[in-house]
Amino acid sequence: MPKARPESRAYRVIAWIVRHLMFAVSKPEWTGTENLPTSGGFIAAANHATEIDALTFAHFLFDQGHEPRILAKRGLFTTPVIGSLLRATRMIPVDRGTADAQRSLDAAQRELEGGACVAIFPEGTLTRDPDLWPMEGKTGLARLALSTRQPVVPIAQWGAGAILARYGRVLHPFPRKRVQVAVGPVVDLSDLYGRPLDSVTLREATTRVMDAITRELEPLRGEKAPAARFDLRLHPEHKKKQTVYPPVERP
Repeated sequence: MPKARPESRAYRVIAWIVRHLMFAVSKPEWTGTENLPTSGGFIAAANHATEIDALTFAHFLFDQGHEPRILAKRGLFTTPVIGSLLRATRMIPVDRGTADAQRSLDAAQRELEGGACVAIFPEGTLTRDPDLWPMEGKTGLARLALSTRQPVVPIAQWGAGAILARYGRVLHPFPRKRVQVAVGPVVDLSDLYGRPLDSVTLREATTRVMDAITRELEPLRGEKAPAARFDLRLHPEHKKKQTVYPPVERP
């Protein structure tokens, strides 16, 4: 297994703290690690059910020898403590729903071309599925994957919600919680290369990635996912452009 050796001293310090914190509050079970590329850049795509799974995601990737660059909403970069940590570790700010959104993809593309692991939650926010299954993803990941032709690795994680529930404000660190991460084979998007990056192509690529993540999640949960994936765009909260959505019933 390769070992992550960040050039940034701040990254090394933060990674040391996060690793020890995660091992203190969780009992990781990682499978499918042979599906992670051993060289070159790649996109790691995971489901997003609670705020703390950004840490479990980063912890997993770092311990597999990768120095992840996680795409995070720009608002986090302006907060006093979290913002400084994100900047120190060269995470990538995302400008959601603005004319500057392309800047985020350009920054991610530069990281990929430099051989980095770019980590993305394709849903763009916490899932609003009432049972915490992955919901319909946004197409930014598809645009990045098809324009760079870098491999997309689907990753499912489950169990972090026992430490911090969705929308939760109180941590439950003890006793240590079982946190599972499963890695699937690289998603085949090769037949979409060279096609116009229109809504049809982008949606097809996005669906393949979300399907792959969901397939890896089903064994972790021991149940089948719903036949219809939850789609936030169908709900009034999304149409009103609210930034915080309450949980809503499945369509």
